[in-house]
Amino acid sequence: MIEVLVVDDDPRVAKVNAAYVAKVAGFHVAGAAHSAAEALQQMETLPRLDLVLMDHYLPDRTGLAVVQEMRRRGLQADVIMVTAARDVSTVQAAMRQGALQYLVKPFAFAGLRAKLEAYADLRRTLDGGGEAEQAEVDRIFGALSAGGEPDLPKGHSATTTELVRRALMSADGPLSAQEIAEQTGLSRQTAQRYLKLLERTGRATLTLKYGDAGRPEHRYVWATRP
Repeated sequence: MIEVLVVDDDPRVAKVNAAYVAKVAGFHVAGAAHSAAEALQQMETLPRLDLVLMDHYLPDRTGLAVVQEMRRRGLQADVIMVTAARDVSTVQAAMRQGALQYLVKPFAFAGLRAKLEAYADLRRTLDGGGEAEQAEVDRIFGALSAGGEPDLPKGHSATTTELVRRALMSADGPLSAQEIAEQTGLSRQTAQRYLKLLERTGRATLTLKYGDAGRPEHRYVWATRP
């Protein structure tokens, strides 16, 4: 299980975010904090902590100041910023201080779930250890942004996009729309529509498989796979 500390100045928001985390397989809420001091105290005392969902606007210090103090103390938990702060300077500072993701409030459950699942993908990749060729490095860095999808056209669902994305990422090679449909429970037409969307936005790559006769079969592979 990935142990998570939820930090938010509003106890009600912290409770909602904790409930969201608990709904994602593989994640467990280790604690919640409503101030910088409380967050740092829990980071020091929790038996294990992997990930912090960090609000920026806290009553005693900013979330980014907490991240700086974490690193000064040698606390190695990863950080995803979950905040209403949307000014570019704050986003840039979060990147420079090592935040892996940045989720702007307000958001729906699907938005946080996508960030958490991308983080879990990253953890699985890194747990393998060893050395990485360039393609593997690209896949690691791709996992950091996998939770963010471009603006979807009308009639497209973020949840379905994520479903198709995960099917492609877990595959050993290119998949057809029919194979995606069988894995996800979608119709072939729906799978094809979302595969074309991912191809147009550069997330998937189209390959052609030629048979003995007839038109070539369209097959897709996740663009950051080796």
